[in-house]
Amino acid sequence: MKSLSNTITDVPGIKVGHAQDIEALTGCTVIITEKGAVCGVDQRGGAPGTRETDAVRPMHLVNEVHAVLLAGGSAYGLDAAAGVMKYLEEQNIGFNAGVARVPIVPGAILFDLAIGNPKIRPDAAMGYKACEAASIEPVLQGNVGAGTGATVGKILGPGQSMKSGIGSASIDIGSGIIVGALIAVNCFGDVVDPQTQKIIAGARSMQAGPIKIGSDGYFADTLNIMRSLAGRAIMGIAARQNTVIGVVATNARLTKEEANKIAQMAHNGLALTIRPAHTMMDGDTLFCLGTNQKGADVNIVGAFAVEAVANAVVQAVRNAKPAGGLPAAEQE
Repeated sequence: MKSLSNTITDVPGIKVGHAQDIEALTGCTVIITEKGAVCGVDQRGGAPGTRETDAVRPMHLVNEVHAVLLAGGSAYGLDAAAGVMKYLEEQNIGFNAGVARVPIVPGAILFDLAIGNPKIRPDAAMGYKACEAASIEPVLQGNVGAGTGATVGKILGPGQSMKSGIGSASIDIGSGIIVGALIAVNCFGDVVDPQTQKIIAGARSMQAGPIKIGSDGYFADTLNIMRSLAGRAIMGIAARQNTVIGVVATNARLTKEEANKIAQMAHNGLALTIRPAHTMMDGDTLFCLGTNQKGADVNIVGAFAVEAVANAVVQAVRNAKPAGGLPAAEQE
């Protein structure tokens, strides 16, 4: 058995590819399941941007998807799915509709237009390029793919936020079953380390300039601001430029109902690491993919999906690099 890379590609049957425009600070990520995977979704934020999510819920015809798209660019970024479909069609991958094979590609987007060039967004060409880059190699993390323009901690405006990115993690839960997660972290709130309960990236104090990252007084603490009268006053104008999107994958054998339940449980990983999560200003959406290779208890898989998501969120900010004039948790 190969050693784990602690990324989602440890899950057999999963490939990941990124494409990005570093100057425009936007990009997309594709998670490909060439043999198909049962898929579920759970959307909890109040400002989502998604496609094909109804198809993967129970009581619908399609049981398997062939890729999941995660993209920046706000709603414009959904265009990248066309490139993913084109690539998969060329590989003869898709739902057999008789006259054609139709790739099923659900997806979700995040808002990154404020940090880079808002006129450049992920499109079909970028989606196709991400597919060409897809592999089973350890996933690149940080300022790549859908995490290229991701930021966190925006209650005081984008100028006081911090750079984030995309992160991944995996867990071997025994009996040959792997659970992995890939999360693009672009939240309104702060990111905390669940082990220490300390903020590691988020809204910066107005006096944060000369203070070392992580020192007392560096972080403004979004929850404390929201509690204050001033915080309540600025909530109405707080940047609507958020959303955490991601995928949990496992080689467990799942029904569509079980995949949807695991996607639901996986959101607890966001609650462990993001304060606050699932606000009306976030579009938090998580997918679950099951590549149907091993029998497993849905409760056990779901429990460790929570841990994988939490670890991936931390990795997203730990691997981020400064960009767009914003600092990151780990400076270059």
